[in-house]
Amino acid sequence: MLYLGCPQWSSTAWKGNLLSSHCKNADMLHEYAQVFNSVEGNTSFYADPSVESLNRWRDAVGNDFKFTFKFHRRFSHELQLTHIDDELTAWFNLFEPILSHVGQIMLQLPSSFSPKQLPLLAQFIAKLPTGLNYGVEVRHPEFFKKGAAEIAFNQLLIANNVNRISMDTRALFAVKPNTEALIDAQQKKPHLPVHAIATGNQPMARFVIADLDHDYKSYYQPWLKKVKQWLDEGKHPYVFFHTADNRQAPLLAREFCQDLNYQHPVLSPFTGEKEASQASLF
Repeated sequence: MLYLGCPQWSSTAWKGNLLSSHCKNADMLHEYAQVFNSVEGNTSFYADPSVESLNRWRDAVGNDFKFTFKFHRRFSHELQLTHIDDELTAWFNLFEPILSHVGQIMLQLPSSFSPKQLPLLAQFIAKLPTGLNYGVEVRHPEFFKKGAAEIAFNQLLIANNVNRISMDTRALFAVKPNTEALIDAQQKKPHLPVHAIATGNQPMARFVIADLDHDYKSYYQPWLKKVKQWLDEGKHPYVFFHTADNRQAPLLAREFCQDLNYQHPVLSPFTGEKEASQASLF
């Protein structure tokens, strides 16, 4: 199974395209889930959702849809993986209503998290409940130099069937930042080498480009081969598509799926596209 998605499920820019032109905010997740079977739950990195929100999100999607929520930044950035036992218990208790719809829980570590702190990561992983899937994204340069630090990191993940998350921003940084969206994206996104390795059974790639008007296919060609390899090996990859302002993210996902020659609902006309086509008949 291949899980495709975007970094969010709601965007007013998608009305009349991915979503129906009059889609209400409360219905965006349901319409999004008619096309995509996963999403990056980035909001949980910044704030804990309410139980009511979690129940509403769960009820808006089908059984095959998988959320990929992030641990709140207090674990990774504020507490730095220390003294987190009570916080971790409370976090999982909060998310319990939606865990059956969670495909992977992501830990995004800050660039200050260095190889010296790997024992803390090992302790954190040991505390995680079994029966769920996890992914880790690192941003410290030492984890990308193919040396002892990266080997130790990968071996830790492999030993625990935890996925290494790959973020590919090469196409984003290949474009001069001449718009507000590009400037903002390049300031916020990391610019690191891409090491595509499956340390678990659900390898994840986050592919970020400027927009569809600049070269991006040369950057995702290797991903086509890698994702096909993972599928042939029986793995269940997650691939998420970003553009600088995410306006064209659904179209980028469609092009990737077309080039991969993989049957997925993203290849069918979107709700807003069907709406426009029907309107043109009259």
